[in-house]
Amino acid sequence: MPTYDYECDACGHTWELFQKITDDPIKKCPECNKKKARRLFGTGAAVVFKGSGFYQTDYRSDSYKKGADADKKRDSGSKSASPDKAPKESSPSSKDSANTKGKSGKSDK
Repeated sequence: MPTYDYECDACGHTWELFQKITDDPIKKCPECNKKKARRLFGTGAAVVFKGSGFYQTDYRSDSYKKGADADKKRDSGSKSASPDKAPKESSPSSKDSANTKGKSGKSDK
């Protein structure tokens, strides 16, 4: 709920009032009890979102920013591993050596 600024046109008294957005502006001044109060324009109706789960442009704590920077560094480090290196070929298996044998099962050496 926002805080609104009010001013009385009769006595000049100014005050703040914590109200719902849907509440009607009050008319009666709490100082002189005349119905000359009016709501002033200002930042009273502004809404500030706090907490996790909003946009990056929201107000973030320093601990959140440090964690986000650490995640970025970790992610960029894993992506920078050289992708052009092919995996090492394994040594010939027993299946490959079976192909070098003749029909008798003996080695062609």
